Amino acid sequence: MKKSTKSDVGVSKQNEERVPVLSLQGVSRSYVEGDSKLEILKGADLNLYEGEMVALVAPSGAGKSTLMHLAGLLERPQEGEIMIDGRACSTLNDDARTSIRRTDVGFVYQFHQLLPEFTALENIALPQMICGLKRKDAEERARQLLSYMRLAERESHRPSELSGGEQQRVAIARAVANAPRLLLADEPTGNLDPKTSQYVFEALTALVRASGFAAMLATHNLEIAKQMDRRITLRDGKVVELP
Repeated sequence: MKKSTKSDVGVSKQNEERVPVLSLQGVSRSYVEGDSKLEILKGADLNLYEGEMVALVAPSGAGKSTLMHLAGLLERPQEGEIMIDGRACSTLNDDARTSIRRTDVGFVYQFHQLLPEFTALENIALPQMICGLKRKDAEERARQLLSYMRLAERESHRPSELSGGEQQRVAIARAVANAPRLLLADEPTGNLDPKTSQYVFEALTALVRASGFAAMLATHNLEIAKQMDRRITLRDGKVVELP
């Protein structure tokens, strides 16, 4: 993947003129364990823009999962605001948050989480049908995505009949089937060998560039992180940019 030739100043100026796909504004989140309070995020700020890939690199226990869950509206912050496409989401009711997750947010997990009893095609078509698309149209888009991910010949295979890399590519296709504005991936290549990891990452990158959604990937793979547009970490409950 080619890195941008724009200067940091130019990119910053361009971003200032756009509405972030994802914006965390002064977000705080803590948990109570027995008699102690564990503060994970303390006034964290983050903007993620259309067509941008950001690597979230931090040690275990630093709060990566908490940040991803908040960004995906799976948890609520105790302070601050989470904006998706300019819409404040922190105080929305559960139905409204579920609706946004269904249409505007895609998730990819370390373990593919494909439904074992369904084929690759059906795993990708189902989320679209849940959103109201007719089966014929959902399956047509699923076939297009499988073809894009170089899996056209595997559409009738169940997850147990696919390799690890193939399973993750199906999971990525499922995550973007409803054309989300934001893609959140938690260690999507964590269980793959280096060659397969790079192949899956390149497939994901091609989708981001072609579709223009924003993507944040939590990863321990520094080689993959270096290929993304920006790298961030968590320090003392804050989001910090890495060089």
